[in-house]
Order: sequence, then structure tokens, then C-alpha cells
Amino acid sequence: MERIYKTMRNIGAANIAIGIVLISVGVISGIVSIVTGAVLLKRKSEITF
Repeated sequence: MERIYKTMRNIGAANIAIGIVLISVGVISGIVSIVTGAVLLKRKSEITF
């Protein structure tokens, strides 16, 4: 039984670590999107098609 609990503990720790990484990636990508959108809006007059 102890082996099962150790396995569950390791899987739980891995899930928490993966969750933290995914949250970080999401926040960083959101910030990058906002910054690049602001740059595009700032240079809107320079864009010609």
C-alpha cells in the first residue's frame, strides 16, 4: 500500500508543477500579445496595404 501512496504523491507533485508552468506560459503569452497589440495600434498610421 505504501508504494501506491508514494506513486500518488509523485503524480500529484508533477501535476502541480505542470499546472504552474502552464499558468506561467499563459500569463507571459497574454502580456506579449497585449504589448504587440499596443505597438501595432501605436504605429497604425504607418501601415499601408
